[in-house]
Parts: sequence; structure tokens; C-alpha cells
Amino acid sequence: MNTKLTLTIEKTIIEKAKKYANVKGRSLSDIVENYLKAITKEDNNESIVLTPIVKSLKGTFKAPGNIDYKKELSKRLTEKYL
Repeated sequence: MNTKLTLTIEKTIIEKAKKYANVKGRSLSDIVENYLKAITKEDNNESIVLTPIVKSLKGTFKAPGNIDYKKELSKRLTEKYL
């Protein structure tokens, strides 16, 4: 069952969001609904069984706060394949 929702959002954001939705061939309502579904999804982490090795490794690695993951990945893949 669909229900109407009224939101107060900055006008420029609404205009940009409508353009984005149009480019993607979707309605703005659909995009907002899917976003809300994603952030309210109930994770069922309890059903995931970790092996003893994974449990022992969990939380042991701490990446530096200033790391640019995409840049590092690109650098490593370039070194590997070029």
C-alpha cells in the first residue's frame, strides 16, 4: 500500500534530484523509496557463521584514517597488470 509523504527539502536539491531521476529513467519517489528501504533494512548478521580463523582475525587490522582506498587499489592494480 502506497502512502503519500511530504518532505521539506532545499529547492536546488529537489531540482538536481529530479534531473538525476530523469537521467536514470526512474521516478524520484522510486529512488527515495529504495534509499529508505536500504537504510532501514534489518540485517540478519546472526545467521552468518564465522569460522574460527575468521573470528580470530576479525578486528585485527586498523587502516590509517587518511587512506584513499580507490587510489591505493588503482595503484596496486596498475603495478600488477602494466
